Amino acid sequence: MNTFLPVVEELPAGHPVKVYYEEAKLIQEILNELKTVVVKDDFQKYFNLFNELTTIEKRFARKENQLFPYLEKHGWDGPSQGMWSFHDNLRDIIRLLNTQNEEKDIEKISINLPFLIEGIERLMDVEDMRLFPNAMQLLTEEDWKEFYEGDEEIGWMLPNKPTPYPEVEEEEYIHPSMDTKERKLSFSLEDTFHYDEGYMTPEQVNLLLRFLPVDITYVDENDKVIFYNRGEDRVFPRSKGIIGREVKFCHPPKSVHMVLRIVDEFRAGTKDVAEFWINFKGRMIHIRYFAIRDKEKNYRGVIEMSQDVTDIQKLDGQQRLLDWD
Repeated sequence: MNTFLPVVEELPAGHPVKVYYEEAKLIQEILNELKTVVVKDDFQKYFNLFNELTTIEKRFARKENQLFPYLEKHGWDGPSQGMWSFHDNLRDIIRLLNTQNEEKDIEKISINLPFLIEGIERLMDVEDMRLFPNAMQLLTEEDWKEFYEGDEEIGWMLPNKPTPYPEVEEEEYIHPSMDTKERKLSFSLEDTFHYDEGYMTPEQVNLLLRFLPVDITYVDENDKVIFYNRGEDRVFPRSKGIIGREVKFCHPPKSVHMVLRIVDEFRAGTKDVAEFWINFKGRMIHIRYFAIRDKEKNYRGVIEMSQDVTDIQKLDGQQRLLDWD
């Protein structure tokens, strides 16, 4: 364990790999305590340590969504398959122990906890001997500099947020539409627009909105309907005639007063969300309104979303396997 540590110690503060090793130190401390605790004698201590350990999910998610994609770009997709599967196996044990914790089944906890400890230690050995050394060889300095923002979105196990890497002075905010920084991507940017996160062509945006399993209607800051998506199974029918229409004319007289109140409250900044659920043609429909505001918090309109949740309400337990066969 920690055969790669001498190299890591020479890395600058905040470097993603250095942060992974800071987390590994914390994980090992938790595991060492878990090895010594007697669950039946001090369940609360065990339970607190276990809950602290489960924040390892943040580490798994950063690897899967941040590190692995960069390794793939450099031609190494092994971690995206083998190590991700190992993560999922550990997640299964954590879920099992969570159930046993709720039941305070001391006997089963005592049987399964060693499997979790052993699995995490084995995983960290593979990280130390193979994953991180190879990553340091494959990824460029420019690659590592792009990690911090995405890592921050997912989070760390550490009690304090790591130092940003690279350490930079406060920069002027650049709206994504004005961001011209060139990045290496695995797909063409031809005919695309840069959205907050990612790039899509107008055709792709249209397809995305068409196939979303929710009805969306967008009313702008002037109370005019400017968009609705044309899914094949809309809950409430819409037609082209609605575009440009004032929202007060788009609802039955008996409910228009509620819609106008929602718009007024959103515009005033006193509310941001309103929701209803109704029985409609034998189906349960969930209707939500969301205030839209720009970066300066200026009111830019309302999105109405309607979704048939009848089948969602019937869900029970878990389904973790594909049921196509």
